Amino acid sequence: MTAQPDTSTVAESTGAAAFKAAFGGHPAGVSIITADIGTGPVGITASSVASVSAEPAILAFSLASQSGSAAAIAVADSLVVHLLTTADVGLARAFASPATERFTAGMVWTRLETGEPLLLHAGYALRCQVLSRTPAGGSLLVAASVVEVIAPVAAGAPMVYHRRAFHGLGGHTVLAEG
Repeated sequence: MTAQPDTSTVAESTGAAAFKAAFGGHPAGVSIITADIGTGPVGITASSVASVSAEPAILAFSLASQSGSAAAIAVADSLVVHLLTTADVGLARAFASPATERFTAGMVWTRLETGEPLLLHAGYALRCQVLSRTPAGGSLLVAASVVEVIAPVAAGAPMVYHRRAFHGLGGHTVLAEG
């Protein structure tokens, strides 16, 4: 006879609150996605960017809103995904708030020769061409081909989003093997 595990302390729950609680405890990298569809530069902070394939280089992200900057990114054919470091926490906060003005004179940015807005920051930037847009629940899943990798001048420690706050990773956070 096989022993059954004790599940008396396991809470089973479904729904949006349980899903958000589960993923709130699962750290995710922080990025800013920028684009310009001819109406001016736009950008949003995102924690949904994921590597899909290395050969060919493809990434994906989701947009939970179809308004404001997210609406422009949803229809853009090309965009830039900026992988943020702890040095970029000010940018992460600015692009996360719909009330914050973006692409101001005080914000260091430029345009690529192809027209996309590029933030001059501490992490990598990936210029992408959108491959597909797939409705998924109330969100839009975007897959994009990476056509150019722009390396940082000096890379910093990666930034993650965990339990509704930005955190940094460094050598002190490496777990011992074994």
